[in-house]
Amino acid sequence: MKITIIAGARPNFIKIAPIINAIKRKQNEGFDVSFRLVHTGQHYDKNLSDTFFEELNIPKPSVNLEVKSGSQAEQTAAIMIAFEKELIQNPCDLVLVVGDVNSTMACSIVAKKCNTKVAHVEAGIRSGDLTMPEEINRMLTDSITDYFFTTSTSASENLLKLGSDPENIHFVGNVMIDTLYQNINRISAPDFWKEHLLNEKNYIILTLHRPGNVDEVSSLLELLHGIDNLVTDKKILFPIHPRTQAILSESDIKFKNIIFVAPQGYLNFMYLIKNSFAVITDSGGISEETTVMGIPCFTMRNNTERPETETIGSNTIVGTSLENLQKIFGMFLKNGPRKSGIPELWDGKASERIISILLDKK
Repeated sequence: MKITIIAGARPNFIKIAPIINAIKRKQNEGFDVSFRLVHTGQHYDKNLSDTFFEELNIPKPSVNLEVKSGSQAEQTAAIMIAFEKELIQNPCDLVLVVGDVNSTMACSIVAKKCNTKVAHVEAGIRSGDLTMPEEINRMLTDSITDYFFTTSTSASENLLKLGSDPENIHFVGNVMIDTLYQNINRISAPDFWKEHLLNEKNYIILTLHRPGNVDEVSSLLELLHGIDNLVTDKKILFPIHPRTQAILSESDIKFKNIIFVAPQGYLNFMYLIKNSFAVITDSGGISEETTVMGIPCFTMRNNTERPETETIGSNTIVGTSLENLQKIFGMFLKNGPRKSGIPELWDGKASERIISILLDKK
């Protein structure tokens, strides 16, 4: 079986690493399976791309399509044009896509129009929020996918409601957690750990990237001031995207507790999360890792495509208002973290299940 694996953005790199490891193990066992790794170039900043390949021991991509940035339409179109040429020149039995970025949707469409089967890892998750580009990508990808690999029973149920073939829906667990378990003994403190006098539980991690939170200077500053005043005895570590940094550079306002640092590689960032007091984020994916590590996570969104992180895990959806965050975080400071657990099949073996299932379907 020839598999073409698509990676385009930071979350993709974390998800493909254990899948590639699983393929290599099957090769060592004598199975006839090979892979071609296609990097679309959707993320091209070294801290968002190359670093992850190096840290997670992902082999050098067979090709980098180098599409880079642009509007949603421009980027999607550029990926489709470049990947069509790539797939025609290097045909395969299966195109495997992960997650919900533009590369996921674009390469799925190209594959199906080239009569190539598609496997979607992390299929079926839904936020119900059509203002999110990722939600559109998920819906379109799942509408043409052949083999669905889900992280939760609720994701599988979403696919069944859409009429997907039950025989092709496979609840396998979470490949993000595979990567976490495979690298947990390799995580390390960043260079600034001692410089900022960081210690276990004496800081909070903050990540913000959604346009509604970071694109307007006055609302961003208001949000940051509110978060800055949430605690008096904790530092707040904010790995800030260069685009957000540029927005903030227009202001000379200082913060008491917030420390701005550059985007982190995987091993440093997981170390920071593991040793933090809590995480405040507008990301969906981070709540998966905090759930497994038992770190309280407060997600500044009105919804989540990962409901299991809230129903069983450490994640709390706090909405998008500063007032709601202040209220819920204040209750956390008073009452302590709520009980949490680890969702079913988040055991580090999802990638093995995926490759075994695909080889059975060969």
